[in-house]
Amino acid sequence: MAAPDAAPRAPAALQEQMGVRFANPALLRQALVHRSLINEADLAPTDSNERLEFLGDAVLGLVTTELLYERHPDYDEGQLTRARASLVNLNAAARFAQALGLGAHLMLGRGAEMTGARKRASVLGRAFEALVGAIYLDAGLEAARDFITPFVSEALGARGPAGPQKDYKTQLQERLHVERTATPVYVLVDASGPDHDRRFRMAVTVDDEHLAQGEGSSKQRAEQDAARAALRLLNGSG
Repeated sequence: MAAPDAAPRAPAALQEQMGVRFANPALLRQALVHRSLINEADLAPTDSNERLEFLGDAVLGLVTTELLYERHPDYDEGQLTRARASLVNLNAAARFAQALGLGAHLMLGRGAEMTGARKRASVLGRAFEALVGAIYLDAGLEAARDFITPFVSEALGARGPAGPQKDYKTQLQERLHVERTATPVYVLVDASGPDHDRRFRMAVTVDDEHLAQGEGSSKQRAEQDAARAALRLLNGSG
């Protein structure tokens, strides 16, 4: 793939956020290339993330189906099908991408950038699926399963057949927007441990007020843990 004029913002930081280290970084790079960049950067049509998206959609569907089958032995086929449909779609994938902060790392053409494609659910969802496809090609199904499982587990929420519950970060953001007209900010407090077993501590603040901290094997998981702790505090149970 020819080198595009634009580059993703800190791909090494994205790998750290994901808790994944690519043996072939070119796969990660391709997962970030939106088709709008093809003409501007003199790339081949197959250099965008669309082929990886095609693969990642299938992997995401398989892993989600496995999780539902294992965790809900009481579900019949119809319930399993409805639950899977609520989790394997572009809107759900976009929420996973937003939790990961994936939009900031995408490589877009100038026109797409100007029209706000970086925040568009369809673009984010397809990029997340492409990322899953890249992980699958780079490290296999187990690595893809390890990456996908926390997102799906959080989305399952109460594990009801009606569909996923909003993740903790989304719940906290929506609540603070209503109650304080403010947006939570997540700050890295500490990172420790070897590369294969990193632990992150993130703090969540609002209007410079410290709310809570959380820990996890990636920044995204630590942020979710911090948001969960903040919600418990706001509910008077933390």
